[in-house]
Amino acid sequence: MSSNLAIKLRSGTQQAHTSAENVAFMKCFLQGVVDRDCFAKFLSNLYYVYSELEAALKSHVEHPVISAVYFLELNRQSSLEKDMVFYYGDNWREQIKPSPATQSYIDRIREISDTEPALLLGHAYTRYMGDLSGGQMLQKVAQSALKLSGYEGTSFYNFEQIPDKKAFKDKYRQALNALPIDDITAEQIVAEANNAFEFNLKMAQELEESLIKALGQVLFNSLTRSQNSGSTEIAPANLS
Repeated sequence: MSSNLAIKLRSGTQQAHTSAENVAFMKCFLQGVVDRDCFAKFLSNLYYVYSELEAALKSHVEHPVISAVYFLELNRQSSLEKDMVFYYGDNWREQIKPSPATQSYIDRIREISDTEPALLLGHAYTRYMGDLSGGQMLQKVAQSALKLSGYEGTSFYNFEQIPDKKAFKDKYRQALNALPIDDITAEQIVAEANNAFEFNLKMAQELEESLIKALGQVLFNSLTRSQNSGSTEIAPANLS
């Protein structure tokens, strides 16, 4: 039995992709305007999300659905820890805390980890496929805008263990498509992927106030006026 889950995830999250690209923080980012403090906060929130998600996935490594798409080389927690040291110094743990939207995101991951572990795939797909796709472009934008050398401050986007990202994404999608799950479970995972997009969108929206302070209202308005048509409807998960 083939679930065609990757195909369903791609078509079932197209609208969410477009909405994510049209959040003000991402619009500014995609135009090369990155505020260092906002970017550091963005990464600090992701540190909490990935720490929770990766602990949950690891705890279900024997689960028949999770085990088939469990790839350690995707893990981002240690990369994000490097970025936290870069932006906040060695005592970074005392300086950061999850935002309200991030806390809701973490709570949701815990909830489904306890009740419906297969749904964790919706979160893994949304984040990791985005990191391997649009995230690679965002890394270059951040490096340029913040004048960063090498991978310092953008370790999050650097998948050292995945040299051929396209080949890996193909392998990941094939593993998703081959999962022995029924249509109802597949639909639930797609719905959870849309939940993941919504959490990510809210996390980005929380940064708007700080971004307006950093850029000024006039520049912020000019950067965020237009509506992106959603390149993610062609390329998957350009969110992160």
